[in-house]
Amino acid sequence: MRNLLVLGAFAAICTAPAVAQDAPYTITGNIALATDYTFRGLSQTDNEPSVQGGMDATFGNFYVGAWASNVDFGFSESIELDLYSGYRFPVGPIAMDIGVIAYLYPGASDDGIGAGTGELDYYEGYVKGSFAPAEGVTLGGAAYFSPEFTAETGEAYYVEANGGVALSDMLALSGAVGFQSIDDVSGVFPGSFTDEYTTWNFGGTYTNWGVSMDLRYVGTDVDSADDIITQAFTTDSKADDRVVFSVKRVL
Repeated sequence: MRNLLVLGAFAAICTAPAVAQDAPYTITGNIALATDYTFRGLSQTDNEPSVQGGMDATFGNFYVGAWASNVDFGFSESIELDLYSGYRFPVGPIAMDIGVIAYLYPGASDDGIGAGTGELDYYEGYVKGSFAPAEGVTLGGAAYFSPEFTAETGEAYYVEANGGVALSDMLALSGAVGFQSIDDVSGVFPGSFTDEYTTWNFGGTYTNWGVSMDLRYVGTDVDSADDIITQAFTTDSKADDRVVFSVKRVL
């Protein structure tokens, strides 16, 4: 019930009207339903559906935002709340975006959460860039770094290359390939169980009347013998390839 109340509150916030265009800032919101919540190829809801919502405020080139989803790692956590802030600016033809994001898990205990005994909360700094080499085509890349990744698994970084093409005003195709490295997936012996994996996704998005429907294939190269599995950072089923369908309403 508490989870439903939290997500319901987010939905209510997201239904607030956007500030007029001539205001010094704008506020937008979104709410989504998905068959799974995957993060860098790994299921965060134990292969179950998710309800998600977020809100962003933009002040010129600066922005702040919050986003939430249900999660299920098999322990006391049930909600993920992301808080982020950044700055967007152009560098020639490249649209740059630098910022920081905090991943918070209200109510999660600080022990017994899979890898090691550390808390789930962590933060990352990021740098993103994208450009349009042709009309309707976008190419981009991103890099994220955390000095102490989730479950106290040490330094971690993630790099990604992505792209998209608009086939029409309503239909677009997109995809990405990313590489995640984690210093110690055991969360106990720093540097002893360094592991990394590659993840990818590709799919299509149809948008009409403010509603986006996305069908996406998500995969990883995680193997059952990898340390990320044997040290209980994740499981085989959460790392399996899958098809995810989501419906999102931007408000």
